[in-house]
Amino acid sequence: MPDETAPSDQNSESTVQDEAAEQTRKNARMGLSVLLAVTVMIGISFASVPLYSVFCRVTGFGGTTQTAESLPGTILDRIVTVQFNADTSRKLPWIFEPEVRSIKVRLGERGLTAFRAQNKSSHITHGMALYNVTPPKAGKYFHKIQCFCFDEQQLEPNQRVSMPVVFYVDPEMDKDPNMVDVKTITLSYTFFPAETEELEDAVEGFYNDADPAIKATN
Repeated sequence: MPDETAPSDQNSESTVQDEAAEQTRKNARMGLSVLLAVTVMIGISFASVPLYSVFCRVTGFGGTTQTAESLPGTILDRIVTVQFNADTSRKLPWIFEPEVRSIKVRLGERGLTAFRAQNKSSHITHGMALYNVTPPKAGKYFHKIQCFCFDEQQLEPNQRVSMPVVFYVDPEMDKDPNMVDVKTITLSYTFFPAETEELEDAVEGFYNDADPAIKATN
């Protein structure tokens, strides 16, 4: 028996199917967009400390030091005194201090120091350090080759550790007329409990505070 379905009915059915398919595609795209937005927001919330690290290492913002893989090929006669400062959050039961208070280095010369940390509690604790240098304008010339900052540190009950820092002051500083008056640079670390709101607040405060120096919380 011949198909008596009218062409207009076939066209109407085809249009409905196309509209349904298009709506399905729109819903899928919207779902993916929402999922992506949620993923980005979660990523930002967990990555604020790494982002701080990357941003500051690239820009030297607020007296943040730079990173390097090797020493420069030039050592100048100009000498600067590098002082070391250590602070600890009240919520982290650690003793944290520099092994020496200062050393003198020539521009381009390898500097080596270390910081001591001890967990005073009877349980395992985790800490993470933020850092900067003063005066802030020296940040872009202070390069660290080895450092413990931004690495989560785990200490067993009453454990003591020594954490080395290898650095140099860039010889290019000698060419900067704004650095003529700089004879002393202070490298400061502040330890916070790892993966805590206090650490996140400290990172956020770095961006928002008029004074970029990390405030002591002893």
